[in-house]
Amino acid sequence: MNKAKVRIGIIGTGAIGGFYGALLARAGFDVHFLLRSEYAAVRDNGVQIDSAVHGTLKVYPAQAYAHVGQMPPCEWLLVGAKTTANAELAAVIAQAAAPGAKVVLLQNGLDVEEQLRPLLPEHLHLLGGLCFICVNRTAPGVVQHQALGAVNLGYHSGPAASGAVRQGITDEGAALFREAGIESQAMANLAQARWQKLVWNVPYNGLSVLLRASTTPLMADPNSRALIQALMADVVEGARACGHELPSGYAEHLFAITAQMPDYWPSMYHDFAQQRPLELAAIYAAPLARARAAGCSLPRIEALHQALAFLSA
Repeated sequence: MNKAKVRIGIIGTGAIGGFYGALLARAGFDVHFLLRSEYAAVRDNGVQIDSAVHGTLKVYPAQAYAHVGQMPPCEWLLVGAKTTANAELAAVIAQAAAPGAKVVLLQNGLDVEEQLRPLLPEHLHLLGGLCFICVNRTAPGVVQHQALGAVNLGYHSGPAASGAVRQGITDEGAALFREAGIESQAMANLAQARWQKLVWNVPYNGLSVLLRASTTPLMADPNSRALIQALMADVVEGARACGHELPSGYAEHLFAITAQMPDYWPSMYHDFAQQRPLELAAIYAAPLARARAAGCSLPRIEALHQALAFLSA
């Protein structure tokens, strides 16, 4: 692989986009960062990652742009922006993409690809990326990485004519991340993979906002521990009702991993604290609607969603 000839665009250079973009740039890929309010800071100082795993690394000078029209066409686009911005991002993605480009949504929640697909040109391949990482932005262009980092990919839709071609594109994307020292694998069933990610996101994101608590105190208290496990079990039940049998013991595995993690404030708490829109539609409303359509009621998740909607409003 000639990494210098693989052009990768980062749409949304926040915590997720900044982290993966910086590691790909360090590995020798031709990475281009699109920013809005933080453009001047990244132009002047680059992108910095303070990582407990990889140490401190800095991309300077960074190939940074304030307007998508200034970017060169990219063969791969990694979308790290929040799902709340997807409607307005479609035109940006279309302009930044080279013909036949692969677009990877590094986003949480369910049905995010389904919502974006009709807004994109048919020649673009659309993939989902599931990030398992503890990371947050501490200043413009500065990202703190506490733990984990794997990103798994699944093909959603596009001009790939056969399963073999779709698999090849997904494998190619996973190989890019592995070249950058990031654990990555292709997922055969993207819809199931998104349900699996919800097993963590539904309880920890929502409860961090509702209870104003990070993972360590949430895991230390028997009441919140029981609530987390109940919400996890509800996600597993919803997935099963929708035809996705999650691996046996998966929820227990995530619960045990979280108990060993460094203390972490999930992304939804940061959004709430900084008065940004919460990703309620993708993380709560969409899976609740899917489960309901399959005849499955999830009252605990529904109650959490309603409480978060009240706080958000």
